Amino acid sequence: MVAKKHDEEPESVEPTDPPEPEAVVHDIDEIEDAEVIEDESIVDPDGPDAAEPLSDEDTALLDEAATDLVADYREQAARAQAELVNFRNRVERDRAANRDAVISEVIRSLLPALDDLSRAEKHGDLEGSPLEIVAVKLRGSLEKFGLRVVGVVGEPFDPHLHEAVVQLPSADVKVETVADVIDPGYALGERLIRAAKVAVSVPEA
Repeated sequence: MVAKKHDEEPESVEPTDPPEPEAVVHDIDEIEDAEVIEDESIVDPDGPDAAEPLSDEDTALLDEAATDLVADYREQAARAQAELVNFRNRVERDRAANRDAVISEVIRSLLPALDDLSRAEKHGDLEGSPLEIVAVKLRGSLEKFGLRVVGVVGEPFDPHLHEAVVQLPSADVKVETVADVIDPGYALGERLIRAAKVAVSVPEA
């Protein structure tokens, strides 16, 4: 059995050179000379695949379509504005009609009192009395709302405004004429609240 020599030196390993680093381009000329890879997805505007320019006919069609579209929008805007104006006018008319209807109902409830004042005034009972001031103030307040009295002696008879209670033949008239007002009528603007009860003079046959 051979004993190993402990004093033998280990085999020497020769060092290897480190790998050379990749070449780095430091010169701008080398960068310009480097190979450029073209992207085939970019279309050359002057190449065979470039879009053809629009013809004069196509351009005219596009201009005509744009003009028609603008005209259509303008027409729709004008129609919408007209509808809005009509809606506002209709609302104002309805509001005025509702106002007149409410005032008419209030006046109808006051008609008995107005009739009593008219009869008393006709007989001279209001002159110089406190009720004369009340009658003046009441009529003035109602006139502010547009109330007017219908039925005046001497005016032509109108079946739309007058209710003939008595007919009196007369040689002094050529047409039917109001001879006397029994109960005055009242109108609010163009709305007739109550026709006047009158005696009518009619021409003699």
